[in-house]
Amino acid sequence: MIKSWMVIGAVTLLVAFAGSWLTPNSIRWFNRLIRPRWLTFETAIPFIWITIFICGAWSAYVIWESEPGSTKTLQLMVLYLLLELVTIAYTPVMFKLRSLKIGTIIGASGAILSFILALLVFPISRWAFILLLPYLIWSPIGTYTTWEMTKLNPEDA
Repeated sequence: MIKSWMVIGAVTLLVAFAGSWLTPNSIRWFNRLIRPRWLTFETAIPFIWITIFICGAWSAYVIWESEPGSTKTLQLMVLYLLLELVTIAYTPVMFKLRSLKIGTIIGASGAILSFILALLVFPISRWAFILLLPYLIWSPIGTYTTWEMTKLNPEDA
């Protein structure tokens, strides 16, 4: 029998790898952008997101196991998946369109979705809610950073 954590882990990895297609030109575009002076932690960002995805998948697992097979659980799993899709879309869509404004919109959408998900999860499991806190904290920081970059790079906004 396939365990719930296996399904959640496989979906998380599949979505993450599906969203990892980037071209060298788009990477060069992003690397030449001016960053805010206070952005001294850029090398830590991939590790921050890995932690956030692990916590998000673990949160989904906790919810799945709380009421396996229920309609409510299925609806929440769809919301978890939507949040991951929006989050993963940030980089390839922003890079493809070369638009920091689009990146800001996608980032803000993820922040809003994570807030809604956290509100829905809180009454079911405090632990699942706590596991969403890294996303709830980091997503606004990432969105704000992208928004600040639009002001420093108006031609790429």
